[in-house]
Amino acid sequence: MTTGFDVAWLARIEDAGIHATAPREQRWVDGWLVRFAPGKAKRARCIQPVASGRLSIDEKLALCLPHFAAAGLPPIVRITPFAEPAGLDAHLATLGMVRFDDSLVMVLAALDDELEGRDDGHREGEAVSIEAVGLAAFADCIGAARGSSAVERATHADRLGHAAVPHHAVLARDRRGAVLAGGQVAVEGTLAGLYDIFTVTDARGRGHGERVSRHLLAHGRRLGASAAYLQVDAGNDVSRRLYRRRGFRAAYPYHYRAPATPAR
Repeated sequence: MTTGFDVAWLARIEDAGIHATAPREQRWVDGWLVRFAPGKAKRARCIQPVASGRLSIDEKLALCLPHFAAAGLPPIVRITPFAEPAGLDAHLATLGMVRFDDSLVMVLAALDDELEGRDDGHREGEAVSIEAVGLAAFADCIGAARGSSAVERATHADRLGHAAVPHHAVLARDRRGAVLAGGQVAVEGTLAGLYDIFTVTDARGRGHGERVSRHLLAHGRRLGASAAYLQVDAGNDVSRRLYRRRGFRAAYPYHYRAPATPAR
């Protein structure tokens, strides 16, 4: 990593992201955190290779595969700069595991007082309100926007509702009550993580996602957060530009690997 950020701080952010996305369906396998929740979020249904352990990579994989098979899920490994042991990504490539979903963790090193200012809820004649919503209702709403199945929505709601890290979800609505955008924030100590920021198709390009993000960051700051992080698709230039305007900077990349044939 050559981002200019302290590596120990970035490792703490990576830990916070792992905590914030923890499902109940997980277990440790020789230093690897194996997650197999039947939802849409890959972070909750993959191997997080946190520590080297004592066994070889192939021995570890052999122990992990039955968990995915029992859950009816393809085996997925999340590769970050902190993945252990060294050489894991190259070894998985030699096994024929395909790289996909290159992503980027972005960080905002300091939350400032500007977040507490006036919420720009009026633009182009729109009256927009942002309101807190229950986590189950939020999971159902964003699931509908994403086209998620009933099982995926229920899994998302269960994961948020039983998270060890508190989550706070909001929806932005127009004057008729129609949902325009939404998102949620997970706060752990001084770190606020933005998750599930979405804008409905017909409302895109009008600043609703940025408005929701600002609102969530202000909430995190009130709870004691002094910095923030998020994950974004490395190829999503629109979202990356939006977050850069807010002050976020690229911190470190990650991607996934999975067997070439199963659907991901």
